[in-house]
Amino acid sequence: MITAPDEVSITDPERFGVVFDTHYEEIRRYIGRRLDLDIAEDLAAETFLIAFRRRDRFDPARGSVRPWLYGIATNLVGRHRRAELRRYRALAKAGPPPDDDGHDQRVVDRVSAGVTAGRLSGALARLPRGERDAVLLAAYGGLTYDEIAEALGVAYGTVASRLSRARAKLRDWLGVEI
Repeated sequence: MITAPDEVSITDPERFGVVFDTHYEEIRRYIGRRLDLDIAEDLAAETFLIAFRRRDRFDPARGSVRPWLYGIATNLVGRHRRAELRRYRALAKAGPPPDDDGHDQRVVDRVSAGVTAGRLSGALARLPRGERDAVLLAAYGGLTYDEIAEALGVAYGTVASRLSRARAKLRDWLGVEI
């Protein structure tokens, strides 16, 4: 019995547009926060192309389509991680660009009003990829531990460990309680 709209959309190619319409903007924003905004459109579109092609692999018993899409998007971001690291390192030196739409600042505000975007970017660049992905899925995507675990294909305990280690490192590096 099909109960979730996402499940119907995944199993019926004609209705996959529901998944796109429901989640595209959120996925695009997540990618835009992780990488340059100009690449976000392309990678978001690629995320949904991959999801459409692999829709037969989606298992609704594991949860909603949202973490599955975040997992695909995170993998695409991972392919571009060198550019992401360069971006964080550049932001650490220069701070956010004047035409920045405020995404970095919102993350900064969540951590502490006293922490600058440059310091936060530098600290994020220092985190190992798995920890950085978990932190950014929580901060930018608003995903729960369960959803992060599903998106990254790891156990819940791994997510908890990664986030705990990342918080400790960021607390030490930035000198703020996270």
